[in-house]
Amino acid sequence: MNYKNYILSLIAIALIAACSSNEKKGASASVQASPAAQTTQTTRVQYTCPMHPEVVSDKPGQCPKCGMDLEKKAS
Repeated sequence: MNYKNYILSLIAIALIAACSSNEKKGASASVQASPAAQTTQTTRVQYTCPMHPEVVSDKPGQCPKCGMDLEKKAS
């Protein structure tokens, strides 16, 4: 009976160790992915109309309300 408990304890310890090492790997992968996500957010350019700041576009063009050229939005 003690032999079975000993084996079950070893299996439980091995499973706990395996789970904790997977969590560390997953956390480091998400940390590495995070700067790439921040880079894409900081390099995104928006354009807006000087007369109508509510008009926002992700590409240059003309304002649909007044026809003025859209300018880069100050971040």
